[in-house]
Order: sequence, then C-alpha cells, then structure tokens
Amino acid sequence: MRACSRKLRLLPGQSAGYHQLHLSIKVSIIEDDACVRQILTRWISKAEGFTFVSGYGNGQSALAHLPKDAPDVVLVDINLAGQSGINCVQTLRPEMPGTQFIMLTVYEDSDHIFNALAAGATGYLLKRTPAEELIASIRQVYEGGSPMSSCIARKVVQAFQPTRTEEPQVEGLSPREWEVLGLLARGFVYKEIAESLTISISTVNTHVHRIYEKLHVRSRSQAIARYSQLSSRPQPMLPSSTV
Repeated sequence: MRACSRKLRLLPGQSAGYHQLHLSIKVSIIEDDACVRQILTRWISKAEGFTFVSGYGNGQSALAHLPKDAPDVVLVDINLAGQSGINCVQTLRPEMPGTQFIMLTVYEDSDHIFNALAAGATGYLLKRTPAEELIASIRQVYEGGSPMSSCIARKVVQAFQPTRTEEPQVEGLSPREWEVLGLLARGFVYKEIAESLTISISTVNTHVHRIYEKLHVRSRSQAIARYSQLSSRPQPMLPSSTV
C-alpha cells in the first residue's frame, strides 16, 4: 500500500455508476495507520456487493463499538497501540460469533500466524495483498473459507509436517542474526528489535525467517529454547554496523 493519494482502479465488474446490491457483505476495519485505513475503506466502498461499516484506529475503540456495528467481516491489523489486534480478536470473537476476522498485517512469522488463528482469526493476509485479491478473500471468508496469503498457507502446512532432525548449522548464523536472536530471547517484539538495531520491521522479518531455517525451528519459543542451549557456546562478535 502506498500513499493515500494513490489512484485506485476499479475492480472487475465495477462501473463508475455502480449501485450497491440490496444484500452486501458488511466490512469493518481495525487499523492504526490512517492512510492504510483510508485506502482499505475506498477499496471496500468501491467493490460491488460490499458495504463499508466502520473503521477504528485502535483496539480500545473497536472493543467498545464494533459489536454494535455487527459487520460480517473485520480486517484487523496486529501491531495496534495499546491493544494488539490478536488480543482484540480473542476478546471480540465470543461476543461476535457470526463475524469473521481476517488479520491484515506485515508479520509473516509462525508465532504471529498461529497466535492469531488460535485467537479466532479465520484468515491471514499480508498488507502487500493486491486490492482484487483482498476483496476476493473477504468474499471467500464470508462464504465459509479461510483465505491466507500463499506464503502464510505454506507455513501452516509445514507446521504439520515432520521436523527435520539433522543438527542445526549454528555456525551459519550471521552476527546480526545472533543479535536478533538474542533480542528475541530477551522478549523484544519485532518493532522494538527494529528500533534497537535501526532497521526496518521487514528486515527483522527476514532475519527471523533465516534464523528459523538455520536452527530448524518454527516458532519464537523454539528459537529461544535453542538460544538457551547455545548461549554458553562461543559466539561470533557482533559488530554494531552489521545489517
């Protein structure tokens, strides 16, 4: 998603004189980035068969008002100030049993994926999802499906496959990967790691993905357990300038 001034093209089946169907899918949004929230609102409002119901910039407002809005589908960001999107879903799900929740986020690690699904999310999409695919995913979850970005679906499938038993190539971790792993073990969230190391959240995601691959683990808890086992072993120096 880019700047708010980005011109949005019409989706397939739309026309400039589009009138909403009598029965449409009602959608709400929980997203703290006003620009992203505006873009999503426009996409949904322009899509045939959809009605934008409400948008909230934080979890507290959503928890207070969303049950009264009674949307069919809610798009939820994870990294919300004060109340995480996953906690919001966990709280709202029992109050809104007829509503489907789709996580729409930049996070693609196993911890966030499975925590969100365990909280009650029925879909998990990355924010780089194109408009057409996002609209199709909302319709899919409304009709009983569980839409996921392809790379997310692959992680879910891999979680049910046997774990490789070969010895992790610990020496393959770069100095920066050791540094990221150490911060994970100290309880830092991705945003805090990014700020601490002066790198982007996307770069943190990349480092964590490589750490998981090299240690043959699939979650933060498994990675931290491996770190505890390895922390007494000699580690490479961690030059602060390494990215």
